[in-house]
Amino acid sequence: MASAPYELKETLLKIEGVNVSYDLPILRDVNAEIKDIHRPGLSQGQVVALLGPSGMGKTTLFRIIAGLNEPDSGIVTIGPEGKPVKRGTVGVVAQNYPLFRHRSVLGNLTVAGKQSGLSAGESLDKANEMLKRFGLEGHGRKYPSQLSGGQKQRAAIAQQFMCSDHLLLMDEPFSGLDLNAVSRVAAFITEVACADETNTIIVVTHDISAAIEVSDTLWILGREKDARGEPIPGAKILHNYNLIERNLAWHEDVTNMPEYHDLVREIRELFPKL
Repeated sequence: MASAPYELKETLLKIEGVNVSYDLPILRDVNAEIKDIHRPGLSQGQVVALLGPSGMGKTTLFRIIAGLNEPDSGIVTIGPEGKPVKRGTVGVVAQNYPLFRHRSVLGNLTVAGKQSGLSAGESLDKANEMLKRFGLEGHGRKYPSQLSGGQKQRAAIAQQFMCSDHLLLMDEPFSGLDLNAVSRVAAFITEVACADETNTIIVVTHDISAAIEVSDTLWILGREKDARGEPIPGAKILHNYNLIERNLAWHEDVTNMPEYHDLVREIRELFPKL
């Protein structure tokens, strides 16, 4: 079956020559680019999954993309104008949805808006808009302890979109979930991405199956080998899977497709070689 028609437009995020070392190189010459995926007649956001074995530098790259850490060399830029990423310009949803427990959902959102430079009135208006966008009307006066797990996730994502209109990083959103819950979270991530043409979500995960289910692109971190077959210190994006071309993007029933299971198997076999 042919992939759905689409075209790639302007650059939304670009990673160029990123290097990080501590005692040894952690990341080495990391390069990647996300472009706006345009589908005729549809609002189609982007979902990229970052995969790699434990200790490969996923968290380090996550923090650099978020503007939380600076690389030793190289740069991450946002948008077609190529603005360097800075702390606070990218939404970050941590694994445990760290909302302020002593503030209501609305309070969490307005604080985030003020920190991003909005006035009190602008922050309140945007917060109410976010409550509607994420299905949290009627929950604005509740505290995080009064929310379900799914509502907490929605509130945490809404909080981050108060700071970053279109770019969101998610750390292990599938951790500890059963298969049904994974599918619900994957569907929600897709919903958030497709709410706007330029919405872009980067998911860092160990879950290969969930990554394929939710993404249109996979980035896989690994280490190159020298002539003797020994790993060269410092990981880079060794494999870039275009799931659109593999006809594995934008299907509600993708987990039932033979091609899905073939790719899960392929990547699992790849991991020990990274």
